[in-house]
Amino acid sequence: MLAQDLISESIPSVTPGDIGSKVLTMMEIYRVSHLPVVAGNEYMGGISDKVLFDAEDFDKPIGDYISERLLQAHVHASQHIFEVVGVVVALGVSVVPVLADDHSYMGAISRNDLSVNLAGLFSATEPGGIIVLEMTESNYSLSQIAQIIEGNEARILSLYTSKPSRHTTELNVTIKVNKVDLSGIIQTFMRYDYFIKGTYLDQTKLNNLYDERYDQFLRYLNI
Repeated sequence: MLAQDLISESIPSVTPGDIGSKVLTMMEIYRVSHLPVVAGNEYMGGISDKVLFDAEDFDKPIGDYISERLLQAHVHASQHIFEVVGVVVALGVSVVPVLADDHSYMGAISRNDLSVNLAGLFSATEPGGIIVLEMTESNYSLSQIAQIIEGNEARILSLYTSKPSRHTTELNVTIKVNKVDLSGIIQTFMRYDYFIKGTYLDQTKLNNLYDERYDQFLRYLNI
């Protein structure tokens, strides 16, 4: 997923001729603390609400006093969503402008839209269960993990790795699968000496699973 695919149609740009009070009102309406400043097709930079409040002159055009206080935060259209996240985290901006190869302004990505797209990327809203494995980097084998999960008639919806700290060889592998009943997968992981750090389930779906198994048990007793 590229930056050009994430552009929000709802985030406006402002011009150097807009007065401070108008820009602040737009920020309030769209619930952002930054907006791109664009002159024609040229991206000049991003303006923050802090710069406007510090100026204390809300009736003057922002172009009169912001030229040296604009943020140069932006991404190019062909950059990956993870690179967009990196800019948001590093600079703490609520809106990321997207530029074409010739540096012309294409649109902007809001932090909220970015979160929604990340949720889809990691299958956050898909039903299923989550398993967190703990291991050393040298023991990490994606092919074996996938084989274990698929051998239990499940499918990996998303998988990512993380480190508890920068100065460690330990690795946490977080896996979301398309099954709520994780018992078979967990047993297989344990049989291969994997350490299960945690499991997480949708409690409603888990209760439905228990109800279904209870009904199956009752039907078995009636045979």
